[in-house]
Amino acid sequence: MATVYKTGDLVWAKMKGFSPWPGRVSHPTNDLKQPPKKNVSVQCIYFFGSNNFAWIEEPNIKPYQEYKEQLIKSCKTAGFKDAISQIEEYIVNPEKFGDIDGHRTDPDVEFNKLKEAMAESDDSIRKSIEKPKKEKVIKRASTGAKTSISRKKAKAEAQLSYLNDYDNEAVSMLNHSYKKSSSSLLDRPDISLPETPVLDLVNVTETLKGKNILPSQMKFGFLGLGIMGSGIVKNLLNSGHKVIVWNRTASKCKEFEKVGATVAVTPCDVVEDADITFSCVADPQAAKEMVFGNCGVLHSGSLEMKGYVEMTTIDADTSHDIVEALSAKGARYLEAQIQGSKPQAEEGTLIVLAAGDRTLFDDCQTCFEAMSKNSFYLGEIGNASKMNLVLQLINGVVLAGLAEGMALADRAGLNQKDLLEVLELTSLSCPTVMEKGRAMLGRSHITHQPLSHLQKDLKLALGMGDMLEQSLPLTATTNEIFKHAKRLGYSGHDASAVYIRARF
Repeated sequence: MATVYKTGDLVWAKMKGFSPWPGRVSHPTNDLKQPPKKNVSVQCIYFFGSNNFAWIEEPNIKPYQEYKEQLIKSCKTAGFKDAISQIEEYIVNPEKFGDIDGHRTDPDVEFNKLKEAMAESDDSIRKSIEKPKKEKVIKRASTGAKTSISRKKAKAEAQLSYLNDYDNEAVSMLNHSYKKSSSSLLDRPDISLPETPVLDLVNVTETLKGKNILPSQMKFGFLGLGIMGSGIVKNLLNSGHKVIVWNRTASKCKEFEKVGATVAVTPCDVVEDADITFSCVADPQAAKEMVFGNCGVLHSGSLEMKGYVEMTTIDADTSHDIVEALSAKGARYLEAQIQGSKPQAEEGTLIVLAAGDRTLFDDCQTCFEAMSKNSFYLGEIGNASKMNLVLQLINGVVLAGLAEGMALADRAGLNQKDLLEVLELTSLSCPTVMEKGRAMLGRSHITHQPLSHLQKDLKLALGMGDMLEQSLPLTATTNEIFKHAKRLGYSGHDASAVYIRARF
């Protein structure tokens, strides 16, 4: 007999492409559209940990306590563990969570609360350090003299010194000569992000002018207006294409609306209005959310013969999950991985690596012409993702090697400018090496490709290597170098900021 669920029931709920997740049957939020009617009943589920709401078919829902022992080991991610911790806390003290029906947690509010709590914690630490407890005094039996136990005081002074050093960690960004320092990792450049130049949406680039593109009359959707997506959409609009845009941060859409783009409220709305939709978001998880998540692509009324083009750097497994879901709805799917960074996206000189539906590849040709200097069709789904990860692997290893070379030259007392001039005359010279070398020299880490994105690609490449039992020792070491740079605070900086990790 089927289980009858009611509001408040604690459950395990499974979205396609994800492991079963702890949740609670809830009332939907105002912006959560009722899915198209089917023969299968659905329930609105509030997911612990992520604080998201989604419609889930009842066959994919199971009672929490009954299946706890079976499903609690189904996922080992930190987010999953947080979700388990939250639901267990909810069972003990539901009043602490308030009314979670139809209400989302505002990330900004939560962040501010956390920041305030951390500030209070830091303040209390400072006060306890600045006013250490009275020293204990003990008598030594051998001499009868009083000896002060000052270990706590020394430790407190060291902690206070650490906090003061952290507050004043910025050093001159022009000083490249090696200096021996006692502050180790704290003696590094300011970790604040450099200001990124505003994208000029109006003026057409010379590259695009020379292409003489006859735009397709179809409507094109675009999900994601980040570093890459913004440049791509600019060229689509400037080449005469009709574009419907959506971005998680809605304010980014306003500037594009001024130059002719149509703004949609949800990813689902984009797909419904467009003939072909491009997705260019941060990572595989975000790519899945565009399709399977709240108001995602699969919630569209009809996907029959619609085109969906995934431009996010993803692994082959994620691509297969997406195509399986879209094909079941009658949609066409193409993975179109892109090689290049912010300047190439803005100039329209990217390289497109595509795989999947050949007819969709042909229908996208005018768009590919606007955003790239060449596009390649590589056959079956997964081939483009694999090719892209191989190229990103090479890119990451080269950057790590360049950073260590620059750091070694600096420590050896060599002029780094001389090094780049010599390097430019050798067979090692290429646009990437010279561009990133100059960025390292001038500490101008304006984000063209976020360091965290390249580290994510290295991680995906290692996963592909594990699956194929291919040893990748250089990639593994390079991944650790980039992870360390992220930990130092350079996650959102350009990938060339890996030099900071190499030097310090």
